[in-house]
Amino acid sequence: MLRIESLRRDRFGPFDLALAPGEVCAVTGPSGSGKSVFLRMIADLDPSEGRVSLDEIDRDAVPAPLWRRRVTYLAAEPGWWAETVAEHFSADAPASLARERAALRLPEDVFGWPVARLSTGERQRLALLRALAGGPKVLLLDEPTASLDPVSVRGAEAVIQERRAAGLIVLLVSHDPAQVARLATGRLAVAGGRAA
Repeated sequence: MLRIESLRRDRFGPFDLALAPGEVCAVTGPSGSGKSVFLRMIADLDPSEGRVSLDEIDRDAVPAPLWRRRVTYLAAEPGWWAETVAEHFSADAPASLARERAALRLPEDVFGWPVARLSTGERQRLALLRALAGGPKVLLLDEPTASLDPVSVRGAEAVIQERRAAGLIVLLVSHDPAQVARLATGRLAVAGGRAA
């Protein structure tokens, strides 16, 4: 269970939310309303006050790198810090993520590619794969399919649904009402930095 209680900072919040394994909460609202800040506060990437806990373990009681492996944030524009795709994954990733890689329509040899070769859509799909590689319990997705063609969107949604069915908790920022309808089990509307 992910619990968020009175989560706030500056002019954002407070937010309260509880999500059980397998739930997908769509975080909706206009651009600039605070949706990304909300996700970043949960991931402990932006300073905040309030309580966030996962399975009764407080975020503040866990070292930040360990928390972010359990509660993984995927930015709308994911970062790449090394020259090759392989350097962003563990050595067993090509085998352990083969099904997800295929669903995301990425070729088998993609792990050997230089990052500079990747299109925007390939980067976005690989970033989703990278976020899943650590086996998080919670996935915070900020517009994860914004740069994808319709077929790739369906593949990404299938991967998310498969992990959700296995108990993954997902918070999804999306401006696509059809995607929200397909994936979400609940919604949190955000306006002016607060739950609406």
